Amino acid sequence: MRKFLLAALAALAFPAAGLAQSLPILDQNPPSLRWQQVNTPHFRVLYPTGFEAAAQRTAQRLEQVHGPGAATLGVKPRPIAVVLQTRTSVSNGFVTFLPRHAEFFATPEQGMSLGTNDWLDQLVVHEYRHIGQFEKGRQGIGRLLGPLLGDGALGVSAVGLPQWFFEGDAVGTETALTRSGRGSIPEFGVGMRANRLAGAHYNYQKAANGSLRDNVPNWYVLGYYLTSYAKTRYGADVWDRVLTRYNRFPFYPFSFSNSLRRTTGLRVEQLYARTMANLDSTWQDEQRKLKPTEARELAGQYRGRVFTQYQYPQYVNDSTIVALKTGLGDIAQLVLLSTKTGKERKLHVLGPLNLPEMLSVGGGKVVWPEYRYDARWGQRVYSELKVLDLATGQVARLGRRHRYTAASLSPNGTRLVAVETDSSYHHALSVLDARTGAVLETLPNPQNDFYQQPHWTPDGQRIVTVTLKPAGKTMELLDPAAGTTRALLPVANVNVSNPQPWGEYVLYNSPQSGIDNVYAVHTGTSQTYQVASRQLGAYHAAPSPAGNYLAFHDYRATGARIVEMPLNPATWQQTTTVTNAMPGPYVNALTAREPGAARMVALLAGTAPDTARVYPTRPYSVLRNAFNVFGWGVVQNPSGNNVSLGVRSQDVLSTTQAIAGVTYDQTERTGAVFGGVSYQGQYPVLDADISYGGRNLARYVDRRRPLDSLQRDQWRYTRLTAGVRLPLTLTRSKYLEALTLSSYYLHERVSDYDLPVRSRSEPGPNQPVHAIQNTLSYVRQLRLSARDVAPRWGGSLLLTSRSTPFGAGLDAWQLAGQGSVYLPGVGKHHALRLRAGYQQQQQRQYQFAAAVSFPRGEGYVSFDRLRAASLDYYLPLAYPHWSVGRWLYVQRIRATGFADVAQGQSSGLATRNYRNVGLDTSVLFNVLRLRTPLEAGARVVLNTYTQELIFEPLAFSIRL
Repeated sequence: MRKFLLAALAALAFPAAGLAQSLPILDQNPPSLRWQQVNTPHFRVLYPTGFEAAAQRTAQRLEQVHGPGAATLGVKPRPIAVVLQTRTSVSNGFVTFLPRHAEFFATPEQGMSLGTNDWLDQLVVHEYRHIGQFEKGRQGIGRLLGPLLGDGALGVSAVGLPQWFFEGDAVGTETALTRSGRGSIPEFGVGMRANRLAGAHYNYQKAANGSLRDNVPNWYVLGYYLTSYAKTRYGADVWDRVLTRYNRFPFYPFSFSNSLRRTTGLRVEQLYARTMANLDSTWQDEQRKLKPTEARELAGQYRGRVFTQYQYPQYVNDSTIVALKTGLGDIAQLVLLSTKTGKERKLHVLGPLNLPEMLSVGGGKVVWPEYRYDARWGQRVYSELKVLDLATGQVARLGRRHRYTAASLSPNGTRLVAVETDSSYHHALSVLDARTGAVLETLPNPQNDFYQQPHWTPDGQRIVTVTLKPAGKTMELLDPAAGTTRALLPVANVNVSNPQPWGEYVLYNSPQSGIDNVYAVHTGTSQTYQVASRQLGAYHAAPSPAGNYLAFHDYRATGARIVEMPLNPATWQQTTTVTNAMPGPYVNALTAREPGAARMVALLAGTAPDTARVYPTRPYSVLRNAFNVFGWGVVQNPSGNNVSLGVRSQDVLSTTQAIAGVTYDQTERTGAVFGGVSYQGQYPVLDADISYGGRNLARYVDRRRPLDSLQRDQWRYTRLTAGVRLPLTLTRSKYLEALTLSSYYLHERVSDYDLPVRSRSEPGPNQPVHAIQNTLSYVRQLRLSARDVAPRWGGSLLLTSRSTPFGAGLDAWQLAGQGSVYLPGVGKHHALRLRAGYQQQQQRQYQFAAAVSFPRGEGYVSFDRLRAASLDYYLPLAYPHWSVGRWLYVQRIRATGFADVAQGQSSGLATRNYRNVGLDTSVLFNVLRLRTPLEAGARVVLNTYTQELIFEPLAFSIRL
């Protein structure tokens, strides 16, 4: 989200070519961080000082997975750098080839998907599979493209591979090589199961490309089932054989599907159909064996066609429940559901939610964690606690500059218990003052166990938490006053989650029957019971204050809903805590077929001798490694749109980007050399680029009509741009907010210019340009739901100053300002934008580019004074899900009606007015089943003065 916002700001802030550096803003750590490296035979692991023990263990795990992790792809990846990010609260990891490296974000997640694995171990196995997938791209045509393009060739080779393959294959490997990968967790695939059992059988186009109306499971889920079905039917090395064929020559439509057909006899649509049929059979058989528990859905929840979810219920009182509402048409918000009136009431729209898969209510308050972005350093992300007072509606911020990932309020709302993982990978459970956020006590954790989703007992004296230990998960009862800890469940490979104390019991989720349902353990006897058995699982149970009812959410194809059932221990079924008796489709088969799986599972579970060696460490210099050439061949020229040949460099810590090359302008048939560098390791970003080349242009040199004195000339130019920018992320709430300040110097001169006239936007002979541009751009916009086509609240401001203040060369100046306001439209996803701008300039010798938006459908005319305004109305027209064979899939049609007015004035010339109206229509679509949606359309503009109609094509965006 942060990258998207800063990219949008960059586009807003720099409308004029030549004065803007286009190398993108990346996420960095503060320069005060000192880096170390662990070198192994196949990895260079970079980490900040203080993370030594976890870094050493991660390096050992990487070496252990080096053989089995990519064995079924038939590759042994080259050495690679792995960066351990320890200053962020984001739980994530990725592998990229631009430049080729991996990054692991070291804060563990709180949800079910962690299973019983250590967080870093799970990242090692999953992300290493991606390293192997990319390495596979060096085979076939990649042997030729690699020397020509560098690591950029990996992206070219992979353009025809569906995203579901990358993520699904990695989840399958993670499931086979660990004791608790996501494929073995029922909640992971519950959305797909809900769809299939409800008869929502989507075609492959929709399943692969998504929907803006229905619940289409993501690439991880779809890909896990497709890749795993193929592995279990056609051998563990089936994707090695498919990719070997694909990489011979991938540059034709549906090359991946064709390679799959030649390997298995199935096109990708047939693989999808057979996988779904196999899952249907498995899940329907499971359903027939179930004896579901009755529960009633609370009234007032959304019942329309658009996918909408209600999750994580907590009772405020016996008749009111607070829950989290999300969906394709809604950004995350807290709502109140009344069991008496059957009504829903919006309570609070959340900011950047750090979803711990839980809410907590106590003392008339609700608590949840939200990300708190550092203004400048994208890799420093805190996680604060937000506490909402239900009576007053006031929201308090607690735990500033902490990284709390889950928290629970005591019953009287005076204290909090919170989980935090620090920058040394030490996990802590702390008791906080719920009013000030002060840490009252940090409970001892000598074994560095990982805590999940803690809750207070009803008396507010003890804490129940899920605890992940090397041997598996358990649930513990902690008494801070007495300093004691007691296990309520045996340590086992069971994915226990969401403990909820009630009386003498603790309710919790467990998948031991093969479906996540609600269980209970007696705190005195440790006897366990099954409380609820729902068709698709029962999640996050919460008892009512009077103890009469139990609320939880369960799934259906239209989204999770809050349901309620009587709470009566006499109806519970006594059970024993066992490992997952039904591990899920394909889990056992994957483990049995994967070479080295038994050894890896034992190593990661600690049941096999770990003979890993200790690797040497040494300091890592950021500056000495600032230049890291990773790609060459075809590159994008930062000073223009021409395709060029050159080299690109970026260090793995994202502090320094550089580009250099040669370019050829096919229109003018001239060449140029260029170079650019952006150093982003300090608070201001330092940018510089230079280009030198030729121009070849014909111009009319007379001033009278008809123009009949066309002359041609060839000349040389030198252009230097240098400056600073300060990109600041200010997001603190439901609004995305950012500020960018910049100042750039432009020097441009020409030689061998022989024409008697020149364009005022260019220098002339003995007339160089020495210009300064200063900009301030600010944006604050309400976050968008998936179905929104424009922000429904917010605004932006752009101030620009350009001048030639040095008293040498050409003389000009320009001042401009433009602001926008977004307002809600008539419909839920409609929006209105009002925009106005003013530009004043003196351009006797030189002409700057426009700094405000000119009326659409008109060519820009440079006036001394320009006033402009516009009104835009955005609305979606349809979400059709149209498929045109294998070639095209249309997700959305939208329109924008607009009206533009402007008035231009220049000394000695008549005032010129513009008044245009128009309509933009665009379509969001996928072509050739490529995973990135495109948006394009057409514009029609009517000049109301001349009655002239203008038609223009539009290419709005690539939707990432």
